[in-house]
Amino acid sequence: MRLHTHEWGTGDRIAVLVHGIMSDHRTWHRVAPVLAGKGYRVIGVDLRGHGASGRGEYSPETWAGDLVDTLPERPELAIGHSLGALALAGAVERLAPARAVYCDPAWDIRRKLVEASAYFAAFKSANRAMIKSLNPRWDEADVDVELATLADWDPATARVLPDIYAVGRTPARPVVPSLVVLAGAGELVRPGLDEELVRRGFEVRTVEGAGHCVYRDDFDGFMGALDGWI
Repeated sequence: MRLHTHEWGTGDRIAVLVHGIMSDHRTWHRVAPVLAGKGYRVIGVDLRGHGASGRGEYSPETWAGDLVDTLPERPELAIGHSLGALALAGAVERLAPARAVYCDPAWDIRRKLVEASAYFAAFKSANRAMIKSLNPRWDEADVDVELATLADWDPATARVLPDIYAVGRTPARPVVPSLVVLAGAGELVRPGLDEELVRRGFEVRTVEGAGHCVYRDDFDGFMGALDGWI
């Protein structure tokens, strides 16, 4: 599937951004302009089932295949968050970016979240007060974005998660030089995964105090964690 994309900047280097579940390219509204200012042409995608992209079969394989069908090969930088990190890991060998960054990746998540994932679909009807209570560190612009992206999200993407996590999804090794940025206060990633990723060859950095959506909880901390990678 050819995905809907949005671009920032006109630089010679290409950076691609892949959002997490319930979101779309608009979630990068602060990150993308900074990268554009560093000389990148930034391409943000809407995964299938999200934003203005089409609907269809939902699986790690289809999400990854869509990235390959949509994005240019060999970008300078690829960043994926959560579900986007899962999709990017499945596409990284074919996309062959010079560097990959995985932000709080949904590879090996806590069992209680897998069991509750069928209820994620109900979050589509979340209102402003609920979003703000769950994300007290977000500014109003990020709350606005969340409301907009939820309106354009297909909750069927959440209903397939239990089947997806019936098997392990953590990459055996980094195919390209790879950084994993973890949320210090996040509840998605299972304990001990950071040490395992280091053993597998990933560089791991943690943004202490940040929740799962690291770049919205602590924008400066997230950008600082990318030092040397962007």
